Amino acid sequence: MTTPPSPPRARDWAALAVLTVAVLILTIDSTVLSLAIPALSADLAPSATQLLWIGDIYSFALAGLLVTMGNVADRIGRRRLLLIGTVGFGLSSALAAFAPSAEALIAARALLGVSGATIMPSTLSLIRNVFPDPRHRRTAIAVWSAGTAGGTALGPLVGGYLLEHFWWGSVFLINIPVMLLVLGTGLFLLPESRNTEGAPVDLASAALSVGAIVPTVYAVKTLAHDGLTPTAIGAALLGLTLGWVFLRRQRVLTTPLIDVTLFRNPGFTWAVVSAFMAVFSLAGLFYFFSQYLQLVRGYPTFKAGLAELPSSVASILSVVLVGWLVIRLGQGRTLGLSLGTAAAGLAGLALAEGAQRYAYLAAALAVVGVGVGVASAVANAAILSAVPARRAGAASAISETAIELGAAMGIAVLGTVQDTGYRMRLGEVDETVPADVAGAARESLATLAGVVDRADPAQAVLYDGARLAFTHAMQTTACVAAIILAVAAVMAWLRVPAGEELGGQGEQDATRPEARPAPQEQAVR
Repeated sequence: MTTPPSPPRARDWAALAVLTVAVLILTIDSTVLSLAIPALSADLAPSATQLLWIGDIYSFALAGLLVTMGNVADRIGRRRLLLIGTVGFGLSSALAAFAPSAEALIAARALLGVSGATIMPSTLSLIRNVFPDPRHRRTAIAVWSAGTAGGTALGPLVGGYLLEHFWWGSVFLINIPVMLLVLGTGLFLLPESRNTEGAPVDLASAALSVGAIVPTVYAVKTLAHDGLTPTAIGAALLGLTLGWVFLRRQRVLTTPLIDVTLFRNPGFTWAVVSAFMAVFSLAGLFYFFSQYLQLVRGYPTFKAGLAELPSSVASILSVVLVGWLVIRLGQGRTLGLSLGTAAAGLAGLALAEGAQRYAYLAAALAVVGVGVGVASAVANAAILSAVPARRAGAASAISETAIELGAAMGIAVLGTVQDTGYRMRLGEVDETVPADVAGAARESLATLAGVVDRADPAQAVLYDGARLAFTHAMQTTACVAAIILAVAAVMAWLRVPAGEELGGQGEQDATRPEARPAPQEQAVR
């Protein structure tokens, strides 16, 4: 007879609080920057391409290294790597806060992404170690997930308050005291765990994964900004080639960074694609939505943060619908319905951006939030239910990478759609406008806002026309994002299996022998 696991101790719940705070600050850092774009644009004068890199380099570094750092954590110790990443995140935040140029800020944001990649996979791994009982572990992961959603909601509020009272670098400095708290409490509360007999990390695969992502995104940016140049073509070919080599290598490795055989399961594949598309559409659109609220609607930063709340709050509250919907519709149809709901919300947002009343924007944002909240929960459950429990770790790593990559690709791809649409609608600039102001207008609305003199009638007309061009481009971008989500909704409805219950096969297999930790897993309490 198997002895039932002992209930979690107060120390275990305290450890969960530390891990939740760690992931909370990571999420806040990924959302707070968008509000600071107008202020840092006025100070650092970045180009449109640099502005995109400032936004998405964090997510690309995080996505490119997430699986690699998960493997490193297994080898050297999950707590150790998390605490190392915590120190790195605090130091990188200080560098970002006092960055003297756009190039320095991009470099600091890249270091933040690298540090974040050492923290994120260790948090879930440690939760599995602290809560060996699947029942308590599910509760712990739900709390951890709430930390992610809470960070999304808190980011605009915290950022808005800080930007109204301090300079733009303050949105990075808030990370330092939180990281000190995680470091100080984590040393005593978090247990160490590692896989003492695992295979060494394949450094070639790690390099290939990063090498495949960065040139591809650079090609997307260059094509949108400069057209079909030899540099853009070369970068695209390099990224695709390295991606192909990476996938080929994973097929022959005994311990691959990503288990590509999981994608033979259509349900798993389309669940991952659905998660990717949901984050892709939302991240790309909302990165510019904050600029729209401040530069077009004229909201101060804190009010802009409040204006974005309906989406985050609706996303958190929508979790109560998930179980009810899955029981009645199954996982696949629930996922398709929720993605379709988010697509309808984005279409409504395109219309609301041209309306005067904020109520229309709030309603559209709430619809988007409900759709994305349900979709995210069901997609992750479907991903885990598509594989046996013994492979849940590999499935989770792919899911997290898809989410981070979706956020980065959304900013890159939809950002270029936004920039291209803005320039097309801006048209010719009045020749009586000073050359530096005309050049700023052609770069971006944020750049123009930092140099325009509205007391000059010609510049005031230019600024009004730029705001209108930005709004029309936002509407086009929202429609493009809605179409992407609608396609994903149809495919999820048709291809993701219903599943017997939320949690599916992954939960049903939780007690099977192969789902238990391997003998070589070493934990120190």
